[in-house]
Amino acid sequence: MFKACILNGDTLIPKIVSQAFKSIEYIEGNGEAGSIKKVTFGEGSQFKYMKQKVEAIDKENFVYIYSVVEGDALMNKLEKITYETKLEAPLDGGSVCRTTNKYYTIGDFELKEDGVKAGKAKALGIFKAIEAYILENPNAY
Repeated sequence: MFKACILNGDTLIPKIVSQAFKSIEYIEGNGEAGSIKKVTFGEGSQFKYMKQKVEAIDKENFVYIYSVVEGDALMNKLEKITYETKLEAPLDGGSVCRTTNKYYTIGDFELKEDGVKAGKAKALGIFKAIEAYILENPNAY
């Protein structure tokens, strides 16, 4: 899952959920810490684009940290959003994904719980779509 979601996610995600993501491309760097990528959303999205900064990537411990630093997904109310994702392999098989999100608001804006839940549901949908792709294409990873 780490290889599919994180290491190859830039090409795999637009392929699997093309209605939500049109393209993901690096505009600075190659995926290591400090790299910047532009995510262009698909026709079915309410947003046009966002830029993400790779904060850290630990391939051995399956940890990926990135921040959304620009784009209409921040709604001019958030300075940035930082996501820390850790994938774990439980003894009974499968993958467990743990994500911590930190929202940096502008001014006195208060983030509503409904917005957080909606974002979590979208992320879970992408994760499930990748999982289904891997199960259907076991030799791909």
